Amino acid sequence: MKTLKKCYLVTTLLLFAYLLYRQLTFNIHQHYMDYPIPDITPGLMFVDSTNKVVPSLLALCSVESAAHANPEKPIYYFMTGFGGNLSDYPDQAVAFQTLLFMKNVILLPLKPEALFENTPLNDWYQQVDPDLTTYWIHVLSDACRLALLWKYGGIYLDTDIISLKPLTFSNFICAQQNNLANGAALGFSRHHNFTQDCMIDFVNNYQGETWGHQGPLLMSRVLRRWCKTDDLDQFVDAKCKGISYLPSKFFYPIPYEEWGKYFEHWTLDNITSAFSDTYGVHIWNFLSSEKQDYMNDGNGVLLEYFFQEYCPKIYKTLYLKQ
Repeated sequence: MKTLKKCYLVTTLLLFAYLLYRQLTFNIHQHYMDYPIPDITPGLMFVDSTNKVVPSLLALCSVESAAHANPEKPIYYFMTGFGGNLSDYPDQAVAFQTLLFMKNVILLPLKPEALFENTPLNDWYQQVDPDLTTYWIHVLSDACRLALLWKYGGIYLDTDIISLKPLTFSNFICAQQNNLANGAALGFSRHHNFTQDCMIDFVNNYQGETWGHQGPLLMSRVLRRWCKTDDLDQFVDAKCKGISYLPSKFFYPIPYEEWGKYFEHWTLDNITSAFSDTYGVHIWNFLSSEKQDYMNDGNGVLLEYFFQEYCPKIYKTLYLKQ
């Protein structure tokens, strides 16, 4: 009798696992059928340049929040660690199922060599040695976002930006602080001259061992030349040759040196007041990643509030169970 019960239990679990896998593969197939590739339908783009198969909780939250805030736009999530075939990752069914629960999310493999073809970045990528590049993951991400925007057009967001409002901008950059732009949130039409200029500067002034040189510093260098100025602040909340230079409160309401505020307790009134003009909050993952592991303490810090409000599926399915 015990043997029969055990066989029944094993059979039930196997059946459940099979049904879950079939549902997952159906969902991903349905996503690819419903949405074309980015060069046909521009949308929002995320990039994971690590070789990880499963995104972090913050990255999942960023994707979900963007999908909720922009339901009419496809959300393309490019991952170097994803080969394109879900059957290769049977242990990650729940994570992928949670991600693809959002109907406008498209999961795609990121293949830099193919992406950089026919761009100014091609020769650089063929010659660069990742092992000699201190911040290779970040440098690769900086390069990929430029190539994606130039080839396809649309909006790029870092995977540590939680979206609070729909993004209706086009051809924009956001100020990080005084006289400094940042590339964590960008939007450009396909084959825009600015993104091409950025790729050229990326190669001509490459310094992979210097933090931010291919990112915020590059954006600022090119924007200064584009606007023919040494003072970018004069263009904040205005346009320069067709590019909107958004104020820092739009995506960087908390400066990087104050990143710890995301792990403090805020009243609802203070949150409403501080982020009333914010479209996406940049969490500064490079600085805050270790702190994120300890935020599920039931104390309701600011970052947990953003999870609850803007990525409720990830919050309930994965965050509360970590």
